[in-house]
Amino acid sequence: MRTVVYLVIGVFFGIVLFKSEAASWFRIYEMFQFGSFHMYGIIGSAVGLGIVIVQFIKRYKVRSFFGDKIVILSKEKSFYRYMIGGIIFGLGWALAGACPGPMFVLLGAGYLPIVIVIIASILGTFLYGLFRDKLPH
Repeated sequence: MRTVVYLVIGVFFGIVLFKSEAASWFRIYEMFQFGSFHMYGIIGSAVGLGIVIVQFIKRYKVRSFFGDKIVILSKEKSFYRYMIGGIIFGLGWALAGACPGPMFVLLGAGYLPIVIVIIASILGTFLYGLFRDKLPH
């Protein structure tokens, strides 16, 4: 049953991303050229809403739809890791024209060349998993 709920939420999220043009290569290009506020508004709204929801969950010990306790762990803070990871993520986003969420939205919308990007991202994630322990903190 959980899988069906997650699938429905994912499909709804994909429709929202597609209809808001957050998965549009042209909107992403405009963002990286500082030509439009559209994507910054979407990202800023998501970050703001995320902060409010996380704080709400922590303060009121909210449980999931299924009654499970939600645990939000603190992350290890490291400027170097986040800078390098952010640069790699940003370069991939700029080159592919999509970040991980919209990649699957584009696939669902019928843009088949995105399969190459999805395969490359899965390969990159796999390689990170192999070398994670060897990377500097």
